Amino acid sequence: MAGQPGFFDLSDRYEALSAAGDPLERLGSVVDFEVFRGPLIAALRRSVRGKGGRPPFDPVMMFKILVVQALYSLSDEATEFQIKDRLSFQRFLGLGLDGTVPDATTVWLFRERLVQAKAIDRLFARFDAALKDRGYLAMGGQIIDATVVPAPKQRNTEAEKAAIKEGRVPEDWKPAKARQKDRDARWSIKYSKAKVREGADPKAAKPVDLAIPMFGYKNHIGIDKAHGLIRTWNASAANAHDGARLPGLISRINTGSGVWADTAYRSKKNEAFLAAGMFKSHIHQRRKPRQPLPERIARANTRRSKIRAQVEHVFAGQKHRMGLVVRTIGIARATIKIGMANLVYNFQRLVWLEGRTAPA
Repeated sequence: MAGQPGFFDLSDRYEALSAAGDPLERLGSVVDFEVFRGPLIAALRRSVRGKGGRPPFDPVMMFKILVVQALYSLSDEATEFQIKDRLSFQRFLGLGLDGTVPDATTVWLFRERLVQAKAIDRLFARFDAALKDRGYLAMGGQIIDATVVPAPKQRNTEAEKAAIKEGRVPEDWKPAKARQKDRDARWSIKYSKAKVREGADPKAAKPVDLAIPMFGYKNHIGIDKAHGLIRTWNASAANAHDGARLPGLISRINTGSGVWADTAYRSKKNEAFLAAGMFKSHIHQRRKPRQPLPERIARANTRRSKIRAQVEHVFAGQKHRMGLVVRTIGIARATIKIGMANLVYNFQRLVWLEGRTAPA
């Protein structure tokens, strides 16, 4: 009968994980998670005390659980199971084989207290300060964009939809049902431009652009051009107008004056805002209705696209590698979900930046 694994058995397993290239080990060695202890303690102290009381677990360890959730798109229940099941998770969290693993309810309560304290902005700002201390200053200008983060679709009647749009709770909804309905998420349309195949007959009918309905929230971000790190962000319902968010996403500490964005951000109001702040607009220009885009402007837009495309790598990393979706209900919880995704993306970006400069 096999006995309990001893110290050397565990050490051998850790060595095997390290040799295989454990990404969590690398993350833990690059990111100093202790910088979050102060903001976490302050947030937990200020938050409303729930029935569960203050979590008995170390706040930094609990925060790292939220990091693991964001990295691997895990629910609270799946997180509890994976921590118990995966040695790499246990090592990252500082738990031994005989350590007590927080259950799903404890994880939920911890995140709820951060939601109540509106702590995600302070946590994000704390890491941004740590990035600056390490020499990663916001440089080269900034790139602004937004993407829809999907949420579970709501199955509501027309009367219920009308009530929600008016900011009311439908009269026939009992409290239990209302708690399960997301009244903050909205529908939006994502347009996917159809591309003409190379060598296609110019007289043939052109392919039709696709309009894809999506339900959920939006992640609005601004990255610095030099390092590709997220410097500013906010969350909204999916139907929020991108252009109206530009002033709140502009960072005034970026050493470059250039601002890149797509045509959704082009407006007289935004151009005036940028000019007043001594920023140089590189926002794409639209073509006039029923008129082709002048060649000069088309070339300028192409040059802008080569830089603006950097922001798409951020969204691709969040959606494809991290599997970003919003499973929670309400804008407050969606905000911390999206904020954690942005913060964890910066963790991964820092790992990549540090690895690029590390000696061979």
